[in-house]
Amino acid sequence: MNQQQKQVRPHHDFSHSLLKLCDAAAIGVGLLLIVNQLPEFNSKSTIVVALLAMGVFHMLAELFGVYRKWNGIAFTRESTTLLLSWGTTLVLLKVLGLFTVYSTELSTPSLSIWFVISPVFALSVRVLHRWYSRMMIERGINIRSFAIVGVNDLGIQLARNVKNTPSLGLKLSGYYDDRPTNRTAKLPDDVEKQLGKIEDLISTAKAGKVQVVFITLPMRAEERIRSVIQQLADTTASVYIVPDLFVFQMLNSRWSDIQGVPVVSVFENPLFGVDGIAKRFLDLVIATAALCVVAAPMAVIAAAVKLTSSGPVLFRQKRYGLDGQEIDVWKFRSMKVCENGAKVTQAKKNDSRLTSIGGFLRKSSLDELPQIFNVLMGQMSLVGPRPHANAHNEFYRTQIDGYMLRHKVKPGMTGLAQVNGCRGETETLDKMEKRVFFDHQYIREWSIWLDIKIILKTFVVVFSRQNAY
Repeated sequence: MNQQQKQVRPHHDFSHSLLKLCDAAAIGVGLLLIVNQLPEFNSKSTIVVALLAMGVFHMLAELFGVYRKWNGIAFTRESTTLLLSWGTTLVLLKVLGLFTVYSTELSTPSLSIWFVISPVFALSVRVLHRWYSRMMIERGINIRSFAIVGVNDLGIQLARNVKNTPSLGLKLSGYYDDRPTNRTAKLPDDVEKQLGKIEDLISTAKAGKVQVVFITLPMRAEERIRSVIQQLADTTASVYIVPDLFVFQMLNSRWSDIQGVPVVSVFENPLFGVDGIAKRFLDLVIATAALCVVAAPMAVIAAAVKLTSSGPVLFRQKRYGLDGQEIDVWKFRSMKVCENGAKVTQAKKNDSRLTSIGGFLRKSSLDELPQIFNVLMGQMSLVGPRPHANAHNEFYRTQIDGYMLRHKVKPGMTGLAQVNGCRGETETLDKMEKRVFFDHQYIREWSIWLDIKIILKTFVVVFSRQNAY
């Protein structure tokens, strides 16, 4: 097998190219309308500006994932992604206009009108596309029959996912498996029953009654998979292999390729490319604004700490940051001791080590305010798994499977675990396991909207002072 045959490329259908053309047309139409509305606009530059806008938007759209498969995903998410890409395009064009002869064409009034007009056309095309696809499917047009090879949990989940995504235009014909029923999963009532053996599927596919086949056999069954594929090669059915990755503890799964060779991540940081930039931008904006608001209160707290007990104002503790790299996390000192060694005792209710104002600082979470500087320096994020003392990390990594995976993102001043009741002392192992569960869930489900939701919920949690001591 030569190298060309080994390459696996992402699939793009006709609608993928059609949307690109429609978006380019929307940009051009929007610009033409501006020419007619703004007398000062130099129409001679229209083509140059339009081509520049189309090129910049195309690059950003690919980066933001505008042309990904949106089947089964809410239209609000698709429209938000498009608007974000288009808004960023106009910002870059505005900056470019400051240094070129196109400053008139790229003025603030023209860009404001352009920002509204072009997305109206682009989003209208997407609304029509979704409506047309749904209408065709409801009328039974363009419906393809699909079969699943392998009666197992993965096949059952796949069938349910397809059923919940009607825009795919697929209808299940049934399951096929050569194994006896006592060696296969029990099919629930909400999916089709098993139809027969593999040879029955081949006959059905040859007759053109099945257009798509999904193979969900376990990866260890390589010889069986090869045999099925070889037999299906004598049909015109489209064949897909569904890897049984769910046998692993998936933290953040995504597929990529290295020179055409597909690779799938099992444990990975979800903050790639624009996602990482967006999260960092949110951190900088909110942390800077917060610092302006709390600078004076922080000065008062610092003075109170100094006047009420001997010792430093700030407590610095070694903790694990992104990818387990050691960082210094800052807090206002709330205890009479500064433990930072191989043994660190967690704070508990009515802890005798607290200073006279330490209890108040901890219950109100005011002792955490210096971590704003950790955020600004890029060591922490506003939202993420809360950092633990190194001594606790080394202990719990031996007690909880996947504990260290919580360090695949930057630690946060607040997190999903904290707004779900996992705050304060973890005197039992199950409490820490629950916290790690939410940390993993955060990494798997991260979005900028989830960060904003957690930040808002944090205020409620802080004011309730639950499990804070």
